[in-house]
Amino acid sequence: MTAIIEASGVWKAFSDHAVLKGADLTVTRGSIVGLIGANGSGKSTLLKIMLGLLRLDGGSSRLFGEESWSLSERSKARLGYVPQQVKLYPWMRVRQIVSYTGSFYQSWDESLVETLLDEWSLRRDAGVATLSGGELQKLGLILALGHRPELLLLDEPAAALDPVARREFLGRLLEPVSDEQTVLFSTHILSDLERVATHVAFLHDGRIALFDELDRLKDRVKRLRLTAADDLPQTFAITGALRTEFKGRHARVALPDVDEQRLDALRQQWKAEISVEDLNLEDIYLELHDAAVA
Repeated sequence: MTAIIEASGVWKAFSDHAVLKGADLTVTRGSIVGLIGANGSGKSTLLKIMLGLLRLDGGSSRLFGEESWSLSERSKARLGYVPQQVKLYPWMRVRQIVSYTGSFYQSWDESLVETLLDEWSLRRDAGVATLSGGELQKLGLILALGHRPELLLLDEPAAALDPVARREFLGRLLEPVSDEQTVLFSTHILSDLERVATHVAFLHDGRIALFDELDRLKDRVKRLRLTAADDLPQTFAITGALRTEFKGRHARVALPDVDEQRLDALRQQWKAEISVEDLNLEDIYLELHDAAVA
């Protein structure tokens, strides 16, 4: 499949603090990728480098096959972007900034924009300076979606929205997605990611520590609860475990790629009863995060 985003070995430091330390991420056409990671992990920095808003210190970043720092006007017209904090001309009214933004795009879909303004209850004559944080974010999303971009880059796109508005936005985000449209969005709201993402990228310590299809990730990673016949030794460990906690006869282990053959081997090795738990995305994220910072 065609790669729309190609980031390889991306490094970025501010003063003497390295935020990105060789991040690699390839996103193919038609994917909806959720970018997750702790505060300060570099999610916003990586998105800005991909957009050409920040110059990287090492590695490479390409969109549509072009270097991010020198994107052509044609490629820029194929992009939609919403930053974490939407900043618009405060002296304009909603209808004015919609008209102004639309004038830059031949593909501007006025019907879609009008529909979104109605659905999200944004008054055309409201002054931008009077909008609440949630209303401002809604307007930023409308301006990003208005020209039906091939690639959407969104930084915490629903953080300021109430639950109803978030659900409406997520439904709208899915609606235009086709084989020709790609979305990369950072978020802390894992339930939102779970509703719409096809893939998940976990950013930790300046690198993409994990990138996989969401459904495959949920199928792969399980939590084992192990009860042995005798107290487990201090050296207790299971090869490949993401995280292990144990005390006495009992252990809790997060483990990828669990199958019956491996479970039988573990039961025999530790003379133990083992139960297997499915995990949702939030559970998996916490297991990965705790394993990464251990």
